[in-house]
Order: sequence, then C-alpha cells, then structure tokens
Amino acid sequence: MKNKLLASVAGFLLAGLLTPPATAQDNALFYKVTGPGLAKPSYLYGTFHLVCPNDLTITDAMKKAIGEASQVYLELDLDDPNMLGSMQKAMLMTGGKTLKDLLSADDYTLLDTYLKQKTNMGLAQVGMLKPIGLLSLMYMTLLPCQPASYDMTFAEMASKEKKEVLGLETIDAQLAALDKIPMQEQLKGLVDMAKMPDEAKKEFADLLAAYKANDMAKLTALMKNSKFGDIADYEDSLLGERNANWIPVIEKAAKEKSTFFAFGAGHLGNEKGVVNLLRKKGYSVKPVQ
Repeated sequence: MKNKLLASVAGFLLAGLLTPPATAQDNALFYKVTGPGLAKPSYLYGTFHLVCPNDLTITDAMKKAIGEASQVYLELDLDDPNMLGSMQKAMLMTGGKTLKDLLSADDYTLLDTYLKQKTNMGLAQVGMLKPIGLLSLMYMTLLPCQPASYDMTFAEMASKEKKEVLGLETIDAQLAALDKIPMQEQLKGLVDMAKMPDEAKKEFADLLAAYKANDMAKLTALMKNSKFGDIADYEDSLLGERNANWIPVIEKAAKEKSTFFAFGAGHLGNEKGVVNLLRKKGYSVKPVQ
C-alpha cells in the first residue's frame, strides 16, 4: 500500500495541475522542437493528473516520437532507484507533526471519516503526510478505477526500449515550490473536498474533458474558478520560476540527444510557459497533430 500511495503522489505532483495552466498559446498538448543547435528534433508533451486507463491515450505519433528519441525527461527521474525513498522522506511532515496538530477537531473528524469510507485508511495511517500527499490520495477517490499515470507510462515505455529516464528537477526542488502555499490554504482544500465530494468529482470530470479536448482555454477557466483552493497568487513560483529553471536543462538535453520531454500541461502555455520560453530562444515549437 505504501508504494501504491507514493506512486499516486508522484502522479499528482507530475500532473502540473496544482495551479491554473494560464492562457495557452495553442490548443495543443504535443509539440515538436527544432532549431539552432539541434541535430534532431525533440518533443514536448503536457500530461494530466491521474486518469483512468481508458482515458490515457498514447497515439501513434507519440509512440513514434518516443521511438525516435534517445532519452526521456520527466519532471522527476522516475527510474532513479533512490526516488521512492527520497519521495517517502520528503512527503512526511517535519517535527513529528500530524494533521491532528493542524486541523480543528471537527475538520479532522470530517476528513478522517471521508478517507476511511473511500480508501479504508484513516488519518491514523496517513495523517503524517504533507497535504499534497493526501490531496493525491483524495483525487484517486474521484476516479471509478485504479488510476493510471502518463508519466509512469512514459517511463515504462522508455525502460522497455532501454532508454534512459531523467528528471527536470529533484523532488526537493518540486516540494520547495509547493511549500510556498500556506499550510492553512492547503488544508482548506482537503477539507473542502471532503465536504463537497460531488462537486469535487464533477470539477475533476470537467477538467479531464477539457484536457482530452485540448481545450486549454477551458482548462484554464476551470482551474481559476476551482472550489478547492485559490492559489493563483503562487502561480509564478509554482510554474514560472520552475519553467525558467527547466529551460537550460531542456536546451542542453535536446542539443546532446533527441529527447522526449513530458511534464504537467500547466507548464506549456502562457508568456512564461515552456513553449513560449523556447520560442523566445529561437527554437521552432510546433504542435503535432
């Protein structure tokens, strides 16, 4: 159960849907990158939060791109043998604290009851996790299936072809950005989901529908109007700063080898998105149909 939980946490962190994706420049999730210094093209793909297997679509074009690429970059290096241990350590609250120390008695009981009903695990078992870990677990309860992950799927595809999987950032760097969201705001999102499960399920379904339709404008609007956390004030640290940090990594990797990059769809669009930042560097970044 611990490994499954940590895998689900990874899926949520890699989703890139913690913050509004901002205005996308193209209604696209898949891009081909060519330009100065690139002997061969590289590719970008925007992923989504955990989905049901039937909603995880790997097109022939995506298979071809991964087949042509010499390596795969995800947000985190998922084939690092130390990743599971690092994630487990990073996901725990510090100082021996648990949610019992941070929530009111009523909110604790509400969240504990919800988790026991939906996952057969209460806060006695998972209350030592940071809110982001619990949020991933709660998102799993919104799906009528055993969730699948684009990022884990890409890592498995690379492994089968004996291609290296690398990471754009470390788990510590990723969680440092998430920790900029005040704890009380993170906790409120958890409690509100437990209070309004039907609304949470509908919102999630609407987000997935917009993602599957490549409707980035709708995806943006849905996220900005979410009932489960207004964190737009932290968009720059969660997206913009991380995108800027990724660009040198992306450039170096793409110049050395043809690379398939996959990261949360929220990192693709807007002025500070990966697509625009690469275009500003002189690269051709075109949607792949």
